[in-house]
Amino acid sequence: MSADARGPLASTRPSPAAPPQAAPPALKLPATDPFAERHMGASPQDQAAMFALLGIKSLEQLIDETVPTGIRLRRALELPPALTEHEALARLQSLAGRNKVARSYLGMGYSDCLVPPVIQRNILENPGWYTQYTPYQSEISQGRLEAMLNFQTLICDLTGMAIANASMLDEGTAAAEAMNLCLAVTANEKARVFFVSQRGHPQTIEVVKARAKPKGVKVVVGDHATYDFAKPTLGVLVQYPTSDGSVLDYAGFAAKAKAAGAQVVVAADLLALTLLTPPGLWGADVVVGSAQRFGVPMGFGGPHAAFFATSEACKRSMPGRLVGVSKDVHGAVGLRLALGTREQHIRRERATSNICTAQVLLAVMAGMYAVWHGPEGVRRIAGRVRELASRLRAALEALGLSTGKDPIFDTLRVEAGEQRARSVLRAAASKGMNLRRLSKTALGVALDETTTPADLEALVAAFAGEHPTGAALAALARASVPALPAGLARQGEILVHPVFRTYHTEHELLRYMRRLESKDLSLTTSMIPLGSCTMKLNATAQMFPVTWATIGRLHPFAPA
Repeated sequence: MSADARGPLASTRPSPAAPPQAAPPALKLPATDPFAERHMGASPQDQAAMFALLGIKSLEQLIDETVPTGIRLRRALELPPALTEHEALARLQSLAGRNKVARSYLGMGYSDCLVPPVIQRNILENPGWYTQYTPYQSEISQGRLEAMLNFQTLICDLTGMAIANASMLDEGTAAAEAMNLCLAVTANEKARVFFVSQRGHPQTIEVVKARAKPKGVKVVVGDHATYDFAKPTLGVLVQYPTSDGSVLDYAGFAAKAKAAGAQVVVAADLLALTLLTPPGLWGADVVVGSAQRFGVPMGFGGPHAAFFATSEACKRSMPGRLVGVSKDVHGAVGLRLALGTREQHIRRERATSNICTAQVLLAVMAGMYAVWHGPEGVRRIAGRVRELASRLRAALEALGLSTGKDPIFDTLRVEAGEQRARSVLRAAASKGMNLRRLSKTALGVALDETTTPADLEALVAAFAGEHPTGAALAALARASVPALPAGLARQGEILVHPVFRTYHTEHELLRYMRRLESKDLSLTTSMIPLGSCTMKLNATAQMFPVTWATIGRLHPFAPA
């Protein structure tokens, strides 16, 4: 033992040497959980047949003849003894249990949500859905294609755009792909500037910047209200609502951008679009965003399904896969992946689609969330979130705090002053709540589907500190929800397709999902020879942690 290990006051004189003792023999027990044998698939007989066909004696010989010696490690791997499935899960659960799942009000495009149990059990946790492969063979993929078409229909309806793809990776990369689309379709070959509103989500801005650099595009981040289009601009990106909560009317800015020859890209909140005027009606050429809050856990940042919607004119430059509807010579309807000429296996380096551009399982969940709740349900959820935000706004203003004058949906920017902002953050953290620090003086509070009246009272207490809360709690109780301005309030019905108006009881949705599952190929039916980029070969034990709250409810920007 070192002196440091014994403590600063311990003697440094060496102790008398103890007589050497033989190490006890390692306890060896027979394996009770042959994980590899259960999950690799190839039996010893199968391996022997393959070795005979290849003219080799063993797997070691195959590796010797295949992997160049120059890139091989020249020593054995230093690995601990293997764990069984149950031991590994217990270890993972112990590690995950060290995560502190605080109440998240951080926002930035990530919201806690309620996963409908019928969807969690029968899609997210169902190998009939999570082991499916890319539906190149449409005749054995009709169920999944219909579920993906539901997602596309949802996105087109809420964004007001003509066409949407079958999902993207996340909002940031979808925004970067929108910039690429602007570059592809611009009529001005000299246009190499892409404007991004400074009120967008910071991670989205950083992804766009990173993707612009190798393209030779200059990203200008600033105030959309003062951007003058002096330099040829290929496109603009605005956040709707803004990252700090304001619902702004961009119609005038969109018209100005179009007059300058620029494409208009909007990063939108999908739930907010159930109440707000869709971007397609005020000039958007592309609408992107995340479908995460439609019943997909935050999962410490992903995976989630993003969306990408655009105009009919831009469909051949749109990234990602697209489900289309066809009719045969007899008039029977069938689904397939459309616009295949954009795919990498056909056009290679000129392709706009790539095998890693989609999050179909999560898109299916988001689409089914809309099917389950229907138009009235999702509007009710959105209206409740907005009501909670409006009530909290009234309470915070009763405490003498400023929350601005712009209309809001679910997020507040609270000006508290530097010293008070620090004390509010400390108070919130002590109560198990994470708030967003927007600046030295301003805090952000983003509410969601899971927020309760008790949560609002806890937030009021954190912001009040030593101040009395009576007036604030009274304002919380009596506050009304102001109507959205005429230019921002959505008009007319949403989600008019029958699929969103039919399956609103559990047994109806269960049967619908089961019918779709039965029209598809997954590992529950057969081995799939194509590819390896899906979860089709994951052991069931490896899937369990996906639904643990100690992972699923973590916000990606939660404090370390």
